[in-house]
Amino acid sequence: MRYEDEVKGKGKQVIGSTKEHLGKLVGDHDLEESGKLDHAEGTVQETVGKAKRKVGEAIEDLGDRIAS
Repeated sequence: MRYEDEVKGKGKQVIGSTKEHLGKLVGDHDLEESGKLDHAEGTVQETVGKAKRKVGEAIEDLGDRIAS
């Protein structure tokens, strides 16, 4: 799937934010920090996914230009 890393990264961000807010709500600092880490990992994964997709699209465009 072309957008797999982007979707998974966004999902990690949502889970991370949820854990972070829940940790704040119940006063669980470990859960809050775990949520922050999950959110950061998700952001990185989404960014890498976007970069991979854009590189792939550029290669496809180049291939199309060469074939024409």
